[in-house]
Amino acid sequence: MAIRIVTDSSCDLSDEELAAHSIEVVPLSIRFGDEEFEDRTELTVESFYDKLASSSVLPETAAPSPGKFEAAFRRQMEAGADAVVCVNLSAGLSATMQSAQNAALAVKDDFEVHVVDSGSITSGLGTQALLAAEAARDDASAEEVVDLVGQLARRTRVFGALDTLDNLKKGGRIGGAKALLGSMLSFKPILDLSSGVVEEAGKPRTRRRALEALRDKVVEAGAIERLCITHGFAPDLEQMLELLAPHHDRERIRIGHIGPVIGTHGGPRVMGVTWLDPV
Repeated sequence: MAIRIVTDSSCDLSDEELAAHSIEVVPLSIRFGDEEFEDRTELTVESFYDKLASSSVLPETAAPSPGKFEAAFRRQMEAGADAVVCVNLSAGLSATMQSAQNAALAVKDDFEVHVVDSGSITSGLGTQALLAAEAARDDASAEEVVDLVGQLARRTRVFGALDTLDNLKKGGRIGGAKALLGSMLSFKPILDLSSGVVEEAGKPRTRRRALEALRDKVVEAGAIERLCITHGFAPDLEQMLELLAPHHDRERIRIGHIGPVIGTHGGPRVMGVTWLDPV
């Protein structure tokens, strides 16, 4: 494979998906007070949510250092890649893009690296990384892969249902959803992150209504592609699947866990849906 894909750990792809598509992940860091963990390698998804439930302090996330990205780029160079396309979570939510860009500058005299803003998070980013890797496998050039990701970014939709706004509020990522604060904390808010920042998309009063609102977003979108459900060990995943069943074949829905990067801000039991709008 001449072109290799690098992404960051907010992609929420499984180890099996990453291995099958030869995608390298650069981990963000998660801090619980004085304790710091490297996402995926030092803190699994399961252990993160266990720790979140028992910790008296709210976790924080930190972007990877440019050095971590540079090391990933050089590994791909040494493995024989002609170039890397690095697809990262939205620059509107993290400094991860900036770190990747600084690393690309550090290797520019030795190796070709293209850093692309997915404008997305979790399985929205993950879907873009998977399709980029498939294009690279099919001998697309670096420029063609970059162009593909740009097209996918414009088609990617991300909606989430939170069980609590506490994590989002304390973590400072409330963005355009500030109107949900105060008395709105008694609601089960729907957030739209399709533009790469947090926006309010509804404020149902119950969890059931929140899941139905997610279902409605999916159905209203029409003939979508690459539908994914990702969740923070939500106990009502099966209920979400049942709501979608009349409209989408369960076997064609990719299901995954929302990892520590997004779980830090989304909180426990977060439920997300992502897809690609029709061309």
